[in-house]
Amino acid sequence: MQRSNCLRRKYGAVIVKDDEIIATGYNGVPRGEKHCETCSKQNSKDYINQCHSVHAEMNAIISAARRDMLGSTLYLASDQPNAKPCDICRRLIINAGIAKVITKEIKDFE
Repeated sequence: MQRSNCLRRKYGAVIVKDDEIIATGYNGVPRGEKHCETCSKQNSKDYINQCHSVHAEMNAIISAARRDMLGSTLYLASDQPNAKPCDICRRLIINAGIAKVITKEIKDFE
């Protein structure tokens, strides 16, 4: 989560199966793209199309083979209370074969 380069929110995801880490991901701009200097989402109603960040869940999923994710658990951490996957990430999680998502509210995270 600390590796996140998003100005608005910090998310981290870890995919685990049989006590082994399969993949990790954090939210931020796509590889090779310039980091945001200001957040275009803050004053936009169409923020999904304005933001270039890739979600932590997406980054973790694209880093692993589906066969390794079948029946796995995705742990999602955030600096936001009650964080949960968005609708698009939820669909990706289902298609990846991830069986369970665990989230936890994090307080005083440094």
